[in-house]
Amino acid sequence: MKKYFILYLLTTLAFTCFAKEKTKMIRQGNAEVELFNNDWKFYRYGLQADGNRIEEPQNLSGTDLNDSNWRKLTLPHDFGIEGPFRMDLAGNTGRLPFQGIGWYRKSFKLSKEDAGKQIYIDFDGVYRCSKVWLNGYLLGFRPNGYISFRYDLTPYLKYGQEENVLVVQADNSQHPNSRWYSGSGIYRNVWLVKTGQVHVDHYGTNITTPEVAEDKATVVIETTLKNNEAAPVSAEYTTIVKDPSGNVVAQVTQPAGLPENGTKSFSQTIEVKNPELWGTRNPVLYTAITEVRSGGQLTDRYETTFGIRTFRWDEATGFYLNGEPTKVLGVCLHHDLGCLGTAVNKRAIERQLQIMKEMGVNAIRTSHNPPAPELLELCDEMGLLVQDESFD
Repeated sequence: MKKYFILYLLTTLAFTCFAKEKTKMIRQGNAEVELFNNDWKFYRYGLQADGNRIEEPQNLSGTDLNDSNWRKLTLPHDFGIEGPFRMDLAGNTGRLPFQGIGWYRKSFKLSKEDAGKQIYIDFDGVYRCSKVWLNGYLLGFRPNGYISFRYDLTPYLKYGQEENVLVVQADNSQHPNSRWYSGSGIYRNVWLVKTGQVHVDHYGTNITTPEVAEDKATVVIETTLKNNEAAPVSAEYTTIVKDPSGNVVAQVTQPAGLPENGTKSFSQTIEVKNPELWGTRNPVLYTAITEVRSGGQLTDRYETTFGIRTFRWDEATGFYLNGEPTKVLGVCLHHDLGCLGTAVNKRAIERQLQIMKEMGVNAIRTSHNPPAPELLELCDEMGLLVQDESFD
């Protein structure tokens, strides 16, 4: 039995930790992206910090609710770490009152110039069983507390002087649902994304490096474009590849015919001469910039960083990165930040990884769930392999 478990672990590492499809989207590279963390209001119902239960009033998701007594805060926010400790709580999750239901509300205005754009809201993670409303319309339900997700706001938005009301319910009242401290609430970043009607789809780039030699590397870039127009569109897109110093090393443009209200994927093969390879000791990153044009107008600009490298397993001699035998020296890292709770703080994550690197670690297993995007970005930049675990 032990032999089969080790074989499973090695297989998991081979196809998740070192998968060639691992890429990262730099959010600031999209057409227009706003960090949407400020000026939220919060109220907690259900099981309170003191153990008492307060039933929810009706229509908390409505636009006409008087929320003047709600607490003002800035995201990310973990309402469980606020305490106080309660010794009557069962389980091994710190005796913190993270059980319960948190409600978040944000009012905002959009200029008339935004009318005609495609506007999305991106949540990096809400724990858990979240529901999201805009101006009273239910946008969707996301049970998993660790998965990033997006909703299209465009059909329900108001422009000019009229206010929009965004409401989020984070329901962590069903227990037990975790063996570790999960936290509660909108504990990761939120982004408002504005693009043209023709744009790169959500997580719409996938970059692989199937052939790598000292003098050149083959880079294959698959791009999924989305058309929100009610008619087919003849667009084009350009991919620009820059080296770590910002120099353009390749550029290619091709047409992109898109169906009405649909998506389509395209592939480009680019050659990079004398590539610098990504490794745990020298984490070199290239950047692919995707520019989308429709009707001669730039409708989206999207950046993806990637590393050029090779890897393979040998049943007798182990793992090889860029042709060099490499021992995987890994740790398991939970998503909380100690006494800071689960609310994402990039510098705190960076500090954790710096400590791991100083110990000699070269690989991270995200125990036991998909992590915040910031952790994956930092691992790319700091030279850490990742086993991105999907669930416990």
